[in-house]
Amino acid sequence: MKYLITESQLDKFIFKYIDLKRFIRIEGDGNIYFVNSDDDEFAQIKYKSNGRCCIDTKLVKEISSFFSLNRYDSQEVIGKWVENTLQMKVTDTQLGGVFFGSS
Repeated sequence: MKYLITESQLDKFIFKYIDLKRFIRIEGDGNIYFVNSDDDEFAQIKYKSNGRCCIDTKLVKEISSFFSLNRYDSQEVIGKWVENTLQMKVTDTQLGGVFFGSS
C-alpha cells in the first residue's frame, strides 16, 4: 500500500522527531544553542542573532537518512523547526560542527 504525504505533513513528522530528542536550549554570547546535555562541548544547532542557523553535520545526516531526504532539504526543515521553536526568523542554514563555548 502506498501513502501520499504532503510537505507540511512531512515537516510535522520531522518536527515531532526532533522534539523527541529533547534538546536543552542554552542562551549565551548572543546566540541560542540546542544541546543534548548541559556539559556538551558541541551543540546540535546554533541560532545566531542575525538569523543564521548552524546545524551539526551528524544531525543533518540522521534526518536525511531516516526520512529519505537530501542534505539541503534536511537543513531546510531543521531551520523551519528552529523558526517554529524559537518563533524567530531563520535567514540561512549552514552545515558543520557547532562548538559550544566562549569562542
